Amino acid sequence: MAEPRVPGGRESELELACGELVDTHDLHLGMREFACDCGNTHAVVLDPHPLARFVPEFLTEVLHATIETNDDYDEFTTVHLMGVVMEEFPEKVVAADTSEDGSVGFSLAWVSDFDSRRLHEVVVELLVELMEHAISHAEDDDVMAEFEEQMLQFDVDAFVEQYRDERDFDGRSDTAI
Repeated sequence: MAEPRVPGGRESELELACGELVDTHDLHLGMREFACDCGNTHAVVLDPHPLARFVPEFLTEVLHATIETNDDYDEFTTVHLMGVVMEEFPEKVVAADTSEDGSVGFSLAWVSDFDSRRLHEVVVELLVELMEHAISHAEDDDVMAEFEEQMLQFDVDAFVEQYRDERDFDGRSDTAI
C-alpha cells in the first residue's frame, strides 16, 4: 500500500498519481469516481465494494470457490482484485490504509488515474487473464481451446457497457446481477 503523503500534518490526505491530494474523509461508499482538480475523473474503489460491482454474482461465486487466498480474507475479494490492478498498473493506482481511522466506513481505499468505466474494463480484462491462467493449469487442451474460442467472441467494451446499464450504478435501485 502506498503511504499517504502528509503535507501540513493531515494523515488522511492521499497523494494521487496525478499529484493532487484527496482527503480520505471525502470518500464514501456510494462514490465510484470524482472530478479531480487536475481536470481528470478518477475511479474510487473501497474494500466494502463487492466484486459484483464489476462482474455478475455467478462469476463472483466462481472466483470465491476457485481462488485460494493465504491472508486474513476467507475468499477472493475486492482487496485481492485491486491488488492485481495495482500490480499491473503501479503508476496508475494509489491506495490508502484507513483501518486506524474510525471516522470512515472502510479500511482500504484505491484511487486510480482511470475513470470508473476504464477501471471497469481493466478489471474485466485482468479477470479474463486470471481465468485463462487458471484454465491453463487444467491441462485439458479441449477445455483450453473452448475457452480461447469463447474469449475471441467476448467483447470487453460491450460487456462493460451492458453490465453498467443493467446495474444502474447511479440509481437507488442498483442491485447485483
